[in-house]
Amino acid sequence: MTARTWFGITRLVMAAACAVSLVHRQLWGLSSQTIAGQNFFAYLTIQSNIAFLALAIVGGVVALRREEDPGWLTDIRTAVLSWTITAGLVFAILVWQAGLRGVPMTVPWSDVVLHFILPVLAIVGWIIGPGRHPARWRLVILVVAYPIVWGIFTLWRGSRIGWYPYYFLDLRQVSGFAEFALTCLFALAVFAGVASGLIGLSRFHTVRPREPIHHNQRKLDM
Repeated sequence: MTARTWFGITRLVMAAACAVSLVHRQLWGLSSQTIAGQNFFAYLTIQSNIAFLALAIVGGVVALRREEDPGWLTDIRTAVLSWTITAGLVFAILVWQAGLRGVPMTVPWSDVVLHFILPVLAIVGWIIGPGRHPARWRLVILVVAYPIVWGIFTLWRGSRIGWYPYYFLDLRQVSGFAEFALTCLFALAVFAGVASGLIGLSRFHTVRPREPIHHNQRKLDM
């Protein structure tokens, strides 16, 4: 079995782990009977993991059928992995901030899988996985555009229902507009930084499958 085949199987296993974790996380949230649990799909972290699930399935099938990822798959991987990795970093910061503010925050095993384990495995796969092409720098714009659009919609929706998925988007929970703006700018900078890091890695260490050596070519080499 080739390395590419193993890589495809690994992608599908990660997709299964992501799917199970998403279902568990939703059921766990609904059991709390809170507005947060009822707005499961409003979280950027959840949306990014749903995109990760779809990507892992498509990427796994492609890896089992082709020796190299097509360019469009590398573009999508760059964007989705940037969102997923950043979501994990933001989640870790939220847990830390909740502790500083004395707000109890329970972290189920599904959150650990979605926000920490899968992103780490995705980074490893990005670095050593076979058949990946270099990513394009202009994808940073796409990576940053998604949270901006999501943020605008979330602010509008939050003003109507009185609830926001993350505390820093709610002016009632921060010291003022300055903290709100700086936190949002910091989050966007992290998105851009993660995307730039992935693109840089893709150009520094691009792994491609070896070309098969034909019988006639072997004779010439001898």
